[in-house]
Amino acid sequence: MFLAHGLGTLIGAFAAAKIAASHKMIFSMAIGGLFLLGGISMVFVLPSPTWYTVVDLVGAYIPMAWIGWKLAGGK
Repeated sequence: MFLAHGLGTLIGAFAAAKIAASHKMIFSMAIGGLFLLGGISMVFVLPSPTWYTVVDLVGAYIPMAWIGWKLAGGK
């Protein structure tokens, strides 16, 4: 599941940064934030071990959005 969450955020942030005419980082981080909200809601709906919840919420959304922005040519 971490791979799906991380790759979804990465691809979404990359696409947002490529499409945006300006403020590319803001759009990428917005995608990461939206995915993070979805991940937080997932924690309340589906049971998971505490370690997975922490790793997923900390590592799969905002860092992947930043990486997507960098891959799209972020400075």
